[in-house]
Amino acid sequence: MSNWHVNLLTLFPDMFPGSLGQSLSGRALEKDLWSYSCVDIRDFGTGTHKNVDDTPFGGGAGMVMRADIIEAALLSIPKPQQGRIIYMSPRGKPLTQDLVQELSTQQTLTILCGRYEGVDQRGLDAHEIEEISIGDYVLSGGEPAAMILMDACIRLLDGVMGNNATPDDESFSNGLLEYPHYTRPADWTDNAGTRHTIPDILTSGHHKNIKEWRLKQSESLTQQRRPDLWECYQKSKK
Repeated sequence: MSNWHVNLLTLFPDMFPGSLGQSLSGRALEKDLWSYSCVDIRDFGTGTHKNVDDTPFGGGAGMVMRADIIEAALLSIPKPQQGRIIYMSPRGKPLTQDLVQELSTQQTLTILCGRYEGVDQRGLDAHEIEEISIGDYVLSGGEPAAMILMDACIRLLDGVMGNNATPDDESFSNGLLEYPHYTRPADWTDNAGTRHTIPDILTSGHHKNIKEWRLKQSESLTQQRRPDLWECYQKSKK
């Protein structure tokens, strides 16, 4: 495969490509800059109802996806075509911009989308599946999380974004949140009658001063909203 490819292990293959079939990612899909394929985990289920889960040992609420079923679904993909194997999990390591950039350079990913209470740990351990989280919250399934990871990676692929310099100015690219943006009209009155103008510096034509102003805005926003990022940024400056 010459493009960026993702294998998706899911109980709901019809959820894809979803939003990834629209806008930048959708056009990139049409241009074959990336591709995906779905493996329906239900195809490997057992019994009349193609069961893929069972009750957890030790008791507790909910059901757990079986290790043998997950393995069968994974092994339906030839080993050389599996690439880096990821399980979308709220207990995984955080999906950061640095990790996104790393994943976007991989030729192939295989993403396991869990459901119910999760996946039998033995299935993850047996194939050294990497766990990644998109945030400190729980979803009903891994499919939306997989789409977020994919969207973040796709926009970094060559030929997807019109301006290749665009990612360099975005939030997290330099350890800071992105500065505020403004466009026309320069003088705007909102529905309540309040007048809003843009900072004079942005119409000065002095690019060095504008760059410095944007940096100060980014630093101020980061310090206010993400003290964790601000602390790391301060350390990196030292």
